[in-house]
Amino acid sequence: MKILVTGSAGFIGYHVATALLERGDEVVGFDNVNDYYDPALKEARLAQLEKTAARTGAGYHFIRANLADQAKVTECFNEHHFDRVIHLAAQAGVRYSLENPHSYVESNLVAFTNILEACRYHQVAHLTYASTSSVYGANTSMPFREEHGANHPLQFYAATKRANELMAHSYSHLFGLPTTGLRFFTVYGPWGRPDMAPFKFTKRIAEGDPIQVYNHGNHSRDFTYIDDIVQGILLASDHIATPAPEWDSAAPAPHQSAAPYRLFNIGNNDPVHLGNFIESIENALGIKAIKEYLPLQPGDVPDTFADSSELHRLVGYQPSISVSEGVKRFVKWYQSFYQS
Repeated sequence: MKILVTGSAGFIGYHVATALLERGDEVVGFDNVNDYYDPALKEARLAQLEKTAARTGAGYHFIRANLADQAKVTECFNEHHFDRVIHLAAQAGVRYSLENPHSYVESNLVAFTNILEACRYHQVAHLTYASTSSVYGANTSMPFREEHGANHPLQFYAATKRANELMAHSYSHLFGLPTTGLRFFTVYGPWGRPDMAPFKFTKRIAEGDPIQVYNHGNHSRDFTYIDDIVQGILLASDHIATPAPEWDSAAPAPHQSAAPYRLFNIGNNDPVHLGNFIESIENALGIKAIKEYLPLQPGDVPDTFADSSELHRLVGYQPSISVSEGVKRFVKWYQSFYQS
C-alpha cells in the first residue's frame, strides 16, 4: 500500500514509518521539523528512515512542510494517491499548551481540518489518527474505558485532541470517511521525545542532576513501549472502520457510531507507580537518582490506566513489553545515541 505518515520526523511517526517500510509499504512522510524540541534528533530520525528505505528497497518520499498550509497538503494529495493516511503530527505536550495555545490551534485544529478535507476529496480508504489519554481529563474512574465520558479536559492540549475526535466523526457521518482515533497512553522507548519524563529522568540521572518529581511522586502512568504502540497503530490502520451495528441513537456510545467511526484506547493495561518507573531507570543506568519532590502541576492528572480490551477484541492488539524491559531498551539507545 501507499501510506501517508504525518509527523514522520516525530517519535511515534518515525517508528510507524519504519515499520511500514520494513513490511514493504510505500511511505510518504510529512513533517515541518519544528523546534518544539531539538530538531537535530528529528533530523537523525529522518536520516534513519532514508537508510531503512535504501536497505529494504521500499518506496519512500519525504515532504518538509507545514500541515496547516492547505496548499501544501493539497499538493501532496494531488501528487500521491494514498491507500491509507496515518496522521500522527500534532503539537504535543500538556504543559506547553499553558504557554502557547495558538500553536495547538494551528497544529491540532487547522492541520487536522486540512487532513480531513484532503482525505474526503481524494477518497482515502481509511484515516487513522492520534488522540490521547489526556481527553479523559477530570474522570477518575479507573481503568479508563472508551465508553466513559471525555468532555472535561484539564488542558487546552486535551481539548484540541478531543475536538479532533468530534471533527472526525462529522466527516465519517457526512462523507462516509472511515476514521479511527487512537488514545495513546504515555508512550516511551528509543528515539523518544526529550520533553517527556522518561527521557528527562534518564538524562538528568545520567548527568548527576536532580530530577523533578511532581505530585510528590504520587503518580501512576500506563507507560506503553513504542513497539507495542506501533503494532496497535498498524493493526488499526489495516482494519478499516465500519459502522457499529449495535450502536443505538437513543443511548449513544461515544466511541462508536452508525458512521464508519471508531475510538480506541491503546496502552499497556498495567499502570506503574512513578517511583517504580524511576527505579527501573536507576537500575538500567546503575545510578541512584537525586529527587526533588514538587506539588502537582496545573493541568496534570495523578493517574492513568488504559483498558485496551476493545482494540484487542476488534484487531488483536496485545502489548507484550514490560516496563523493566522497555526501560532497559530505552536506556541502551540513549547511551548509544548520546555516547554517555
